[in-house]
Amino acid sequence: METDRAVLAELARLRSRLPDLSATVIAGVDGMLLAYDAPGLQPETIAALSAANLGLTQRFAQTVGHGELRETMIESSGGYVAIYAAGLRTLLAVLAKPSANVARIHHEARRTARRLGELLDPVEARRPVPVQPAPVLPVDSQVPLAKRTPMAALQSSVPGQRAG
Repeated sequence: METDRAVLAELARLRSRLPDLSATVIAGVDGMLLAYDAPGLQPETIAALSAANLGLTQRFAQTVGHGELRETMIESSGGYVAIYAAGLRTLLAVLAKPSANVARIHHEARRTARRLGELLDPVEARRPVPVQPAPVLPVDSQVPLAKRTPMAALQSSVPGQRAG
């Protein structure tokens, strides 16, 4: 229970420091919602999409040999979505208005994500783990990257009908 109060206090502190935030969500890397302050939004959806985004960008960073991913930022016409790794199994997603100061968001949210990681990660999980570089696969320039089959050419699972 004490951890729950501390997590909610971190969210409140972050929102008080950044008035241009429109939502904050804490989720597991599996997309499960842990805590939120997201008035008028669907926090479960934000949690799931944030986990998917973080997982994809982590894989991208590993593939290109850039090591451990710390954060990802999305800028759109309606504002910003920043997703931060908050320990080993948790993430912090913050949504901000277009008028927000991105440098300030990063400064405050990084600090909050670090504290959340300390609160939510088990003590034994905080030990440093050596990073294994992603394997470099040989590329044969003579082999096409993919063979594509038009949907209309696929067989339907319904007798007498074609797919597409």
